[in-house]
Amino acid sequence: MLERVLEIITRYNMFERGARVGVAVSGGADSVCLLYAMCELAPRWDLGLSVLHLNHGLRGAESDWDEEFVRELAAGLNLSIIAERWKREPEEGANLEEAARQARLAFFARVIESGTVDRVALGHTRSDQAETVLFRLLRGSGAAGLSGIRPVASTGLVRPLLLVDRAEVEAYLVERGAGWREDSTNLTLHFARNRIRHELLPLLARDWNPSITGTLATMAEWAQAEEAYWEAEIDRLAASAFRECARAIIVNTQDFNQLPLAAARRLVRRAMERVKGDLRAIDFGHVSAVLAMMSASEGHGRLQVPGLDIIRSFDWVRFALQGADSLEARNFNVAAAPPGRFHLPGSDAEICLELIENPKDSTCIPGVYNGNVAYVDWIRVSRVSSGLELRNWRPGDQYCPAGSTEEAKIKTMFQKARVPLWERRRWPVLTAGAEIVWARRFGPAAGFAADSGTRVGLQVRDSGGITPVICR
Repeated sequence: MLERVLEIITRYNMFERGARVGVAVSGGADSVCLLYAMCELAPRWDLGLSVLHLNHGLRGAESDWDEEFVRELAAGLNLSIIAERWKREPEEGANLEEAARQARLAFFARVIESGTVDRVALGHTRSDQAETVLFRLLRGSGAAGLSGIRPVASTGLVRPLLLVDRAEVEAYLVERGAGWREDSTNLTLHFARNRIRHELLPLLARDWNPSITGTLATMAEWAQAEEAYWEAEIDRLAASAFRECARAIIVNTQDFNQLPLAAARRLVRRAMERVKGDLRAIDFGHVSAVLAMMSASEGHGRLQVPGLDIIRSFDWVRFALQGADSLEARNFNVAAAPPGRFHLPGSDAEICLELIENPKDSTCIPGVYNGNVAYVDWIRVSRVSSGLELRNWRPGDQYCPAGSTEEAKIKTMFQKARVPLWERRRWPVLTAGAEIVWARRFGPAAGFAADSGTRVGLQVRDSGGITPVICR
């Protein structure tokens, strides 16, 4: 058994020489076995070991006895211990098993972040791996889910017992004369994982495949190798396919629809995960619905999936958090007295205003506008109003841009320029009284545009002025 533990530690380079390792010990057979194995192998890498224990307090006195057992075990091995008690919040009662798991992960993360340990070793075995793969298979997980429990996680968690069966763990402890604690909740069939452990897996081993545990564990190893390849490939594709801004991701449907289906599915999942923070409650149907919206011939659509608002507009699809387009987040009015820099709420862009006396530069010629910088005649603006206001576009806004001969609704300009819906919602315009002086991308109004006779020019510089045409 120790040889297999040594094999997996070496294969995945779990520990650097001299690393400080916290061994998570619940008191059960798996974690106690892990602790003894780590004590035997620690000198190979000069590891500094300590014991971590989280008392969930879910079984009353039984939980406290587990903690006392672990404390005595650590003391007997001359190891320091970090023990905490879980303070459960009322809203965490809906799925107690998942809430307890998240609490453990948060505990381990705090210990790593504090610098007390470099790695946390967990006692998951090959039997746990088989149960996890079968559980996810029954739920309809894809290849990522079938990869099961990872030997090494980016969060600093490692699992040295993943090549060892539960029966071997108990045999090892019996041979050493070492005791452990039995969690009474592991016997109840109330939890799905226990039904898989005590009913389904024994049935499959008896009637279908005596080596079912090894078969499922091998499936996980295959899937992990596949996922490692896809992770690198999706990183590469996402770098060119995603445009991230204001806690959202934007993709081009024409480019996306050229991808193989397998890559497209994974990119959709990556976009969802990056915006939402996880993939909880996201299933195959949600991903398929997004791909169907992307491949549709019509240019507009909208999907609500758990935690996400996904909108298609023209050839663009945006992944954003639900509520990102509420009126409270959309509308803004800012007094804009030049000179000054004015941040646009909900984005990284800003509008910079600067007064320039006697401008002679050719950029003041009417109609010259490069999408970022415009020039307005400040004296004409001052005749209309004593101050400027920077606000977002509102339905009904219209004006005559420089170079045009008649007024047009900004909404019509959006359509002609194929500006996506979400870009419009915080689209900045400058007003003087009731008059629109300037609008992003469409430039200064004809009646206010600077010309060769302008004595004081107002330079309007928009750091986000060309985003609609470079969303890729």
